[in-house]
Amino acid sequence: MSIPADALSLEGDLDVPPGAIGVVAFAHGSGSSRHSPRNRQVAASLQAAGLATLLFDLLDAGEEAEDMRTARLRFDIALLGRRLIAAVDWLAGESDTASLPVGCFGASTGAAAALIAAAERPQRVAAVVSRGGRPDLAGEELANVKAPTLLIVGGADTEVIELNRRAQQQLRCENRLEIVEGASHLFEEPGALERVAELASGWFARWLGRQ
Repeated sequence: MSIPADALSLEGDLDVPPGAIGVVAFAHGSGSSRHSPRNRQVAASLQAAGLATLLFDLLDAGEEAEDMRTARLRFDIALLGRRLIAAVDWLAGESDTASLPVGCFGASTGAAAALIAAAERPQRVAAVVSRGGRPDLAGEELANVKAPTLLIVGGADTEVIELNRRAQQQLRCENRLEIVEGASHLFEEPGALERVAELASGWFARWLGRQ
C-alpha cells in the first residue's frame, strides 16, 4: 500500500483477517523499517487474535538513505508523529478498515510517535502499546493521551524502565507498565518477544473489542 504523508508516498503492508475487530498501526523504532522482524512477529500474533495490522515505513527511500548517514530523522519525533497520524487518517479512508477502531503499537522512538498520534486523534485511536519504547520523548503530549496505554519494557533494560516510569507519571489515561523479566532492550531472549506479543494481543483485544 502507498500512504500519503508530508507530500510523500510511504510504503506499507496492510493485512486484514476475516472478521477483524480492530486495526493496529505499527511505528517502528530508530533505524528500522516495516520489515522489522520483531514487529512482524508481533503483527502475526495480532492477526491470529483477529486484529488487522498496518506495518509501514515512517521514512521514504530518500529519507532512509539520509538517516543512515546522519541518524537525524529517526529522532525527529514531531516528524514521526505526523507520519503515524497520516497513517491513522489513511486507515479511516480505506474500505477494509474505515469502520475499525485503531490501535497504535510503537517500538523505541516509535512509541513516542504512537502516543502523539493518540493525543492528536483521540476519537480514532482507542489503545496504545509501547515495546521497549521511549514514551518520554512525547513530552507534553503525554498528558493529552486518552487511549489506554500499555508500556512493555525488558527487565534488564534498566535505563528505559526508569524513563517509562517517569512518562507513566505524566499519563492521565488508564495505563500499565509490564516488565518482562530477564529481557533486554530488543527482547532477543528465548520467549521474550512471545511474551510481548501475548501482552499486546490481550491489550488490543480488550480495548479495541469494546468499540
